[in-house]
Amino acid sequence: VSPTASFKSLDDWLPWLESLSPREIVLGLERVCDVLERLSLGRPQLVINVAGTNGKGSSVAMLESLLRHEGIVTGSYTSPHISHYNERTRIDGQPVCEEVIKTALAKVESVRGGVPLTFFEFGTLATLVAFEMAKVDVWILEVGMGGRLDAVNAIEPDVAFITNVSLDHCTWLGEDVESIAREKAGIMRSSIPVIFGSEKVPEAIYEVANDLGANLLVAGRDFIHEINEDGTWNWRGIKTELKKISPPALTGTSQIYNASGVLAVLEAVGYGSLSNAASVGSVLSGTRLDGRFQQVKEKWILDVAHNPEAARALASLLDEIDVQGDVTVIIGMLQDKDVKGFVVPLASTVNSFIAVTIPGARGTSADEIARHIANSSGKPCLIK
Repeated sequence: VSPTASFKSLDDWLPWLESLSPREIVLGLERVCDVLERLSLGRPQLVINVAGTNGKGSSVAMLESLLRHEGIVTGSYTSPHISHYNERTRIDGQPVCEEVIKTALAKVESVRGGVPLTFFEFGTLATLVAFEMAKVDVWILEVGMGGRLDAVNAIEPDVAFITNVSLDHCTWLGEDVESIAREKAGIMRSSIPVIFGSEKVPEAIYEVANDLGANLLVAGRDFIHEINEDGTWNWRGIKTELKKISPPALTGTSQIYNASGVLAVLEAVGYGSLSNAASVGSVLSGTRLDGRFQQVKEKWILDVAHNPEAARALASLLDEIDVQGDVTVIIGMLQDKDVKGFVVPLASTVNSFIAVTIPGARGTSADEIARHIANSSGKPCLIK
């Protein structure tokens, strides 16, 4: 009898899931594909897989909002969570309740036999079970890391969206942008639309798309956006043109790029009404997501930025707002992150740092973070 038979809450399940694999990250698809086959899940009308270095969560949220506006029932999967595990799995815009997650986890456990799964793989499969239970119309799946060997890539997409590629997870994905791009390009498939959301396109993206015969659509070439002086923006795709779209609630130029890519995804698959700039703008201006330059009260901003490119975007947003007084960044990072590369873009914008230790095996100690800050920024840093 599985030990999970006695589990009463997610608080019982989660430590057990963490204990299943000695390593948090084990890349490869064989295990997931094996258990996925045993689950015999049906297929929804549409599967959208989303990869990229930054902007994945925001793009999933925008896709979800625009599809739901059309009355389509969505299932969205993102990671990691901020406060509660069930934030990772959303059905029709709402995190699923604990009962649904427990039932889905139990289903995966009942079929996996002796197949070892990581915490992420188990959770990915349970999410798909939850989507099947709810009979959702569209799956929107965020790749956890990379693409080629990520658990989400076990699911065949109808359209793939790669937001952008820059340096992150270098230990796992490669030390340069081309290597990382090749990993992310692993979500492409022959003959499906593949949207690339940045104008900086690594050669590997073109090469893999060409080898596979994927229908690659690239920002700045196949779909274009421009920002107007009044803050609205225009978008032109293959067949569609929208003018004076209200800016997204998610702030920053990078979010316009994400939104532009999202519109290209929906145009490519013929889903969502893209005929009306006012309704698109209204939906995007109502789409919010925790931890994306999220202003809490007057003096706090929460942001999940964790790589050099995201730090540059964060510094630019901080420069744009009229800050009264000093800016202090409270920073905690995982061991595979480039702390120096993250701190340097922020150094000219902020006054000081406070380093904290993230608990868990992958966390970097506050002392080590502070050492990087001292060596690379010249700014004072407290250790908490």
